[in-house]
Formats: sequence, structure tokens, C-alpha cells
Amino acid sequence: MHRRLWTSSVTLLVATATATGPALTAAAQGRTARPSAAPAASVPHRPLPLERLFDNRAISDDTRPGAADFDGSGHSLSAQDLSRAGWRPGARLDLDGTPLRMPDRSPGTADNVRADGQHVQLTGRGSALTFLVAATSPGGAGEPVTGSGTLRYRDGSRGSYTLSAADWRGGPLGTKAVALPHLNAREGGQLSEKARLYAVTVPLEPGRTLSSVQLPADPGGEADLHVFDAAVRPAGDGWSGTWSASTGGYTGTGPWQDQTLRLVVHTSAGGPRARIRLENTFAAELVRIGHASIAVQREGAATEGRPARLTFGGGHAGTRIAAGARAVSDPVGFDVPADTNLLVSIHLPDPVSAAPVHSAAIQRSYLSEGGSGDRTGESGGGAYTRSLSVWPFLTGVDVQGGPGSVVTLGDSITDGVRSTEGANARWPDVLARRLQGQGEAPRYGVLNHGISANRVVTDRYPGDGVSADTAGVSARHRLERDVLGQTGARTVILFEGINDVRWGTPAGEVIDGMKAIAARARERGLRVLVATITPCEGYKDCTPTVNAQRLAVNAFVRGDTGHFDGVLDFDAAIRDPQRPARMLPEYDSGDHLHPGDAGLRALAESIDLSDLGDV
Repeated sequence: MHRRLWTSSVTLLVATATATGPALTAAAQGRTARPSAAPAASVPHRPLPLERLFDNRAISDDTRPGAADFDGSGHSLSAQDLSRAGWRPGARLDLDGTPLRMPDRSPGTADNVRADGQHVQLTGRGSALTFLVAATSPGGAGEPVTGSGTLRYRDGSRGSYTLSAADWRGGPLGTKAVALPHLNAREGGQLSEKARLYAVTVPLEPGRTLSSVQLPADPGGEADLHVFDAAVRPAGDGWSGTWSASTGGYTGTGPWQDQTLRLVVHTSAGGPRARIRLENTFAAELVRIGHASIAVQREGAATEGRPARLTFGGGHAGTRIAAGARAVSDPVGFDVPADTNLLVSIHLPDPVSAAPVHSAAIQRSYLSEGGSGDRTGESGGGAYTRSLSVWPFLTGVDVQGGPGSVVTLGDSITDGVRSTEGANARWPDVLARRLQGQGEAPRYGVLNHGISANRVVTDRYPGDGVSADTAGVSARHRLERDVLGQTGARTVILFEGINDVRWGTPAGEVIDGMKAIAARARERGLRVLVATITPCEGYKDCTPTVNAQRLAVNAFVRGDTGHFDGVLDFDAAIRDPQRPARMLPEYDSGDHLHPGDAGLRALAESIDLSDLGDV
């Protein structure tokens, strides 16, 4: 099992002295020997931009593989692979809401720094600091490299943080930012082995403006922690999420070419302006978006009025999304009603043979014929002659204003599997209608991040490559993308675990996974509610042993003494009092695992809205 790669901690201190640390010379040769440290008391440090500290060459051209040496053994990243992925020199990358940038350096020149206590000039205010990193160790052993550094704020305060970077050759694919198909080797040419880069975040102190960062010290030995970029993730104030879906896998498509997707999604909160989020999760190559639009659905693929054109990057009609990255449209003046179906249209001009998808949409969407061109501006639905049961690329719709969002992190029960198609009867939909129809609690948007067959602690989909499996990486591994990076997230409801215990994960491991998710979310300032696991006796693999594990998890949840901010007893809400290992028949969809529409409504109605928190 891989060690946790996302562990971080922040301790706020008061700065009382001038920052000091090891001296650093500008070095641009592979694994150039590190400079020796000067006495801390005599060498004050002025923070420098990260690129002025680069001392290692990670990227080589395929025709000159010996021009870089990332790991000290003559291996490097392929510049051609990076370009195909959209990670070319100077490329701007939105990774889970953080605006990062690839070093604007030619292959074979210094493009990253080996962390050794350097002081980096880095300013901004936001919810987290993201590092674009990878570790190198002899033979690509796979163990993460971990170290502690210091955050310095403009008001003179300081915070400590812990940063862990996975190995570029052996680290997990489920948490990588991008994976490349080759390694360049100084001896023997190119190797067919995946290389990885990671985006790892640490929390920032709310309300304080960062002024500089001291990188972790050299971990010693032959292992190194390499930093390519670092940036503050903006807080995203002023926007609320109204709809979202998680990417569960990367699957083969049509292929699609010069076609338009018209995707049906259902809002929770409303607002006067809107923007959408498109993500190229799990991909190996960039994708080009020609045009996009948003409209209220009239009927089928037909819109209510003319669709509002969406632009990207300050007015461009389309955009290119790098592998693993996302694109957020420019805000558009478009009145988004609450509790309403929208049509989001996306033109794909180039061939698309695989796409990131959310598979259990429980909603019929539409697709134009191949070669039919850009249909995003049409109000009629006649061009959309084909249907879709998945949501490709589209992962979010935001509205301006509002108090923020509640994120529901779950599996197929949260996803709405076996609910009525097109009825928006998922329990998060019912919760959203309850919130919008009252005035006592904040009218949060509700974001559904359920994935059918998902687990708390185990990746079903490995996180890379084209696959028919769309059950996603684990809740732990997708937490950054699906919760912490969501627009206006205030509260998360964790409702998972039945798939873990059904497929052999001991209750203790599920509990540890829940604790870890809660700790990390609370560290970012989110309120965390956890739900008990609902009964499933009668389903094909819900044995007495499985039920015993389920009850053990539920006993821990009900007796929790501080890991969570509240408990939602979903088990009690729908179980049969006469046979508590089963659902009440009126709540059962018929398969004994998934509640039907009535059971999902009962889950949502069992929630005390005051538990969701204040603004």
C-alpha cells in the first residue's frame, strides 16, 4: 500500500527574526552538487522567484536525451510527450483551481529546483498553496519524499507545512496531475515506462496574505523533492456551485469529430451570472473546445430562448485543455433559475476517441451527427439526432452570489442509481430543493460527487489510461478535485463505505479512511458531516459478514468523539425496524442495495438543515 501522499499540516507562528537558511548558488547542471550551508546567523535571505533558483534539468528533447538528468541516473521527461499533453514550456495549467505554469524553459536547460530550504518569493491570498512536484529516488522506488517548510505572511506571522511528493516513476497514478508514456534515457534511448508529475496542496491561514515560502530542506541520501512551480489557489469568493459531477474514468468514444454535445444538467441554487467548468481528467493528451453555450432547457434538446455564448480566457471563443487540467469559462450574464434543467453545449472540432466521463448521469443528453459542425448557438434541437447517457468533460456549473455549496461525497446511492431517469430524484437533488424552499438555513448550492461503485480507500479505476471501468479513484484520492477544489465549498457530507465492506476491506481500514478525509477537509476549513452506511441484506453479496463490518463502521460513526462535525443517521432513516439489516420495502428500489425514489427522499428529509452550518 502506498503511504499517504497528501498529508499536510500547518502551524501558525509569530515571526520575530529575520529569515535565514542555507546559501544557494545558481546551478543549471543536472544533479550539480549542492552548495554548502553558511552559518544561519550570518546569511540573511531575500526571497527569489522560483525560476531563479532552478538547479536541475528534468526535460529533454527525444533527439537529445542526454541533455537532461532528472534523477541522477540519466533519465528525464520527454519534451514531446509533454507537448502532446498540453504541458509545453510556459503552458498555463488550471489544476483543481490553482493557476500553475510549466517552466518556460527549453529542453535541456534548468527547469526545476531540488528543495533544500530555499526562500521563494510567492505572494497571494487564498485557501491553499499548490506545488507542482515530483520526487526522484534510486530506481524509482515509489516511496514519497517528505519534508517541512515555512510559510511567511505579509503581517509577519509564519506557518509551518509538510509537503510529500510521490516518485516520478513509481508513485500512484490515482493522484497524479499528469502521466506521460515514456522516459528518456541517456543510455539506451527511450523507455516505455510512465512518468508522473503531481500537484500537492497545503492549507494557508485564512485571511492572511502570503509573502514567501521556504522550501523543505534536503531530505538526505539520493532522494530529492523537485519543485517546478508553486501558486496560491484563490478562495473563489462571490461564487457558488449549482451543479457538478465527478469524473469516474476515461473511456472510449465514437470517435467524435466536428460534433456538438448538448448536456442536460439540473441546478440547485440560482444566480444572475454563470460559468461552466470543463475538465480533461485522466487524459494523456490535450483536447480542443471549439465553442460552448448555456441555456435553459425547453424540451429535449431545444432551448428556452437563444443560448448564451460562453468564452474562455478573457474572450476567446474556445480553449485547449491540457491533460489532467481544467478550463473555467468567463462569467456570462445569464439568469440561472434554481431547480431547473440547463443545456450546456460543447463543440468538439477535432477527433476525440476517448473522454473523461461521469457514467451514471441518470439523465438523457444529446449529440449531433459527426461532421455537423458547431451547433452550440442553435435554439432548436433538430440537429441533435443522437442521445447520451453520460456527462463527458463537463464537471461544474457555478452561479454568482449565494452562500456557497454543500458537497456530497459518495457512491452509487448518492449518484442516484436506480432512481427515475430525468426526474432529478437523487437525494442531493431533494436536499437542494429543501434548501431553496426555506428561509431558516443558508440556501447553499448542492454539488453531487457520487460515483457508482466508488470506494473510500481503494481505487477501482487506476487513475490513468482508457478503460471501461468508470468507478473512479478512491474518495481519498479524489478529495482534492471533488471536494476541496469545488466552488464555494462550505460543508462536505461523506456517505460511503458499503462498497469497501462488500468487497473485502476491513471496517478498521474504512474508518481510518473516513478519519483521514475528515481531517484533511477540516484542515481546509470545511464542516464535515458523516452518514451511517445503509443496509443491504438481500443483495447478492451482502452477507452476514459484510453486515457485521457495516455495523462496525456505523458504531464508530455514531460514537465518534471529535473527528466529524456531525452525524447523519441514514441507516436509521430507511432500515426496516423488524429486519434492521434490510431496507423498508417501500424505500427499496428492488435490488435491496439502492433506495428507490421514496428511499432517496427519506434520506434527504432526515437531514436537519441546521447541521449544514451557517454562512
